[in-house]
Amino acid sequence: MLERIATTIFIRPVPNIPHDCALLVLDMQDYFLSPDSQAYIPSAPAIIPGINRLINLFGAASQPVIFTRHLNTLENAGPMKHWWRNMIMENNPRSRITSALNRVTGTILIKSQYDAFHQTELNTLLKRRNVSRVIITGVMTHLCCESTARSAFMRGYEVVFTIDGTATYNEQFHYGTLLNLAHGFATPVLIDQIIDQQTKNEAD
Repeated sequence: MLERIATTIFIRPVPNIPHDCALLVLDMQDYFLSPDSQAYIPSAPAIIPGINRLINLFGAASQPVIFTRHLNTLENAGPMKHWWRNMIMENNPRSRITSALNRVTGTILIKSQYDAFHQTELNTLLKRRNVSRVIITGVMTHLCCESTARSAFMRGYEVVFTIDGTATYNEQFHYGTLLNLAHGFATPVLIDQIIDQQTKNEAD
């Protein structure tokens, strides 16, 4: 299915990944990844190996990796509390980032809204590292990943959106986000395309 998406949506050339690029790993928490959680996303565990490959790639190049943890209180949830009856509270053990991800390197950022830039230090962290391009991975494709991608674009960042490094509850949500972002906001790519492009750059 992912290869079919990659060939049917509006595809731009796979960009080079220079040293002004950051990897964003959004909300890869047990809340979404544990099969016994009410918010479990069945397709989410499948994206972990690919995200780990990118984490290793960025770590080897000393490029920034930023993990987000989505945490809410009734006070900071805003309109989200009208959509989601059970918010992710800090004392919920499932609020932790999954141990299946390589977190030897990287920064953890707490957020309370879909958009990882909203009332967080994300923009400051990226500017401090002279980042001009972000790669989006994580969950959910059509909520936090898409909102963060659009927000990054509006702040002047070039956005690369991973087709097989993001996950959500169904193919319709996933495909809809990829189709819309590809028309003016982001370059959708497969993780292998990023790895292959980086390998080619190193060989040259």
